[in-house]
Amino acid sequence: MSTPHKLVAFSKEQPARLLTIYLKEQGIQAEYHYSTNEYSHAVMLLQEFDQIKAKQLAEEFVLNPNNEKYQTAAWQSGETVNLIADKSFSAAKTLYDLKQAPFTSSILAICLLIYLLAMLGVSAPYVWLKIQPIGMLVDTGQWWRVLGPALIHFSVLHIAFNLLWWWSLGKQIEKTFGISSLLMLFVFSAVVSNIAQLLVSGPNFGGLSGVVYALVGCVWWLGWLKPSWGLSLPKPIVVFLLVWLVVGYIDILPVQMANTAHTVGLICGCLFAWFLVSRAKSPRTL
Repeated sequence: MSTPHKLVAFSKEQPARLLTIYLKEQGIQAEYHYSTNEYSHAVMLLQEFDQIKAKQLAEEFVLNPNNEKYQTAAWQSGETVNLIADKSFSAAKTLYDLKQAPFTSSILAICLLIYLLAMLGVSAPYVWLKIQPIGMLVDTGQWWRVLGPALIHFSVLHIAFNLLWWWSLGKQIEKTFGISSLLMLFVFSAVVSNIAQLLVSGPNFGGLSGVVYALVGCVWWLGWLKPSWGLSLPKPIVVFLLVWLVVGYIDILPVQMANTAHTVGLICGCLFAWFLVSRAKSPRTL
């Protein structure tokens, strides 16, 4: 028998067990596995050749875990698994999340602080972080400004959209690969996407969305390149974000979007996923 591979992991036991039962009912060898991580309830595949079919079934489950067919499979197997939504707020769990993903939490807090200061009339952070034309950067030597636009936002919807995606995807990458990998991805995608947007439209832009699209590209391609690592995005989510990217270029929205930063960020994320997989395959020297 081949080594078990993680298909998907959940923060609760019920969905993991329910999916495991359904996969077995579909003829796929799978088992439930518990660990001490945040996403501690994992579904493990016992046969590598089942990966493609199992991944498709897992994506369907994540999109609609309350479908009757999953409970039916549980009943037929003689087990009953109740999916009860946990709507309670847990301060301890939130604190645990923040501690487990310190870099993700830090960037989130910095963006919120800068935005709140701006709402109170304190514009100094915006002035200090705003990117400058390349020629001016060469003269002033203020190269931190190539990262600056990723930390400033201009509306509630703007910052809410970016920080929700940053928190959701950033902490997954940080917990899986460590703080150094997320830091590298953040700096790489922010610098490259910000400079690209600067060259196309000038210095009047801001937002974490270039980095967010890098996270999307990274997790999306890791799901294809290395599904056993357990990171992936459901296809409808990927389609939605790609359509949103195209809508920005059509210019039918009431706000101006940093389309170049989005596109370049997405490419940066895909390249970084390839880098992570290549690094994992490279032999280590002693």
